[in-house]
Amino acid sequence: MRILLTLILIAAAAWSGYWYIGKTGVTEGFSAWLEARRAEGWAAETGTLETKGFPNRFDTTFTDITLADPDTGLAWQAPMFQILALSYKPNHVIAVWPDEQMVATPQEKYDLESSDMRASVVVGADLSLPLERTTLTAEELVVTPRSADQPTRAKAVRVAAERVAAHPSTYRLGLAADGLSPALEWRVRLDPAGKLPERFDAFEADVTVEFDKPWDRSAIEEARPQPRSIDIRLAKARWGRLELQAAGEVTVDDQGFPVGEVTVKARNWRDILKMAVDSGALPDAIAGTLEDGLGLISQMAGNPKTLDIPLNFKNGKVRLGPVPLGDAPLLRLR
Repeated sequence: MRILLTLILIAAAAWSGYWYIGKTGVTEGFSAWLEARRAEGWAAETGTLETKGFPNRFDTTFTDITLADPDTGLAWQAPMFQILALSYKPNHVIAVWPDEQMVATPQEKYDLESSDMRASVVVGADLSLPLERTTLTAEELVVTPRSADQPTRAKAVRVAAERVAAHPSTYRLGLAADGLSPALEWRVRLDPAGKLPERFDAFEADVTVEFDKPWDRSAIEEARPQPRSIDIRLAKARWGRLELQAAGEVTVDDQGFPVGEVTVKARNWRDILKMAVDSGALPDAIAGTLEDGLGLISQMAGNPKTLDIPLNFKNGKVRLGPVPLGDAPLLRLR
């Protein structure tokens, strides 16, 4: 009995020592990371930094945290942020955001509100911390630009990423936004008659992206990985009687523009075309010619309300057959 008790006490003392050493290492590691960012010219401040969770957890809490990268113009502020991990599984963490936070880009500052935003993150057993998989969820998300009281809302948002086996720089990405409600100004511009519902019925995507390097700690400390090829398995948006689906593959050229073809399936396409003109996304000068051509194609396909539209991307432009539609999007991550 004494031997058993002694063994228990030794094991408890050893585990306590392990936890204390681990807790100290976690806290000092985060402090060193913030100090390294400041040395590079970042704003990287936190009010307090504390790790708790004995005996089985390393739960780190930051208060009044600010991160700002002068090279990209991106910044983030939050009154609290937590990184939670099991002490015996430190490569799997849970990140927890507060109900209110601020994100800034070079163009705008945004206030974010949510009732529950958290992410599960699993990284590889390597000092570079390569991302293996992650899932982020947010409930009752509200995003409001500070330049205008025009919030975009969603009942729930889910974002997931998983590294493709045997392809260290390729990730399968998923997005789903339930109850997505665009800003009022945007809805009025697209739907001035108010015939469409306030919320999207569906808004989701399933995409596989190959980047020029893996997503790891260097993505924050140095530069973001840039997309090299994109396989859109399905992207779908349904808003009342209007529906768009897209699928296709593109590569990304050295300037960051897509090259390839994406097929868009549009239901009630004439209404969608009118919305594109009303919003300024499509020049009015070509809208009539485009509508006549698309009408002929849909009649030949046997369904005048539904249309399969092949969009070609090349030389920084997007075209429908020989008809230019405008500039292609620049696919660069800051």
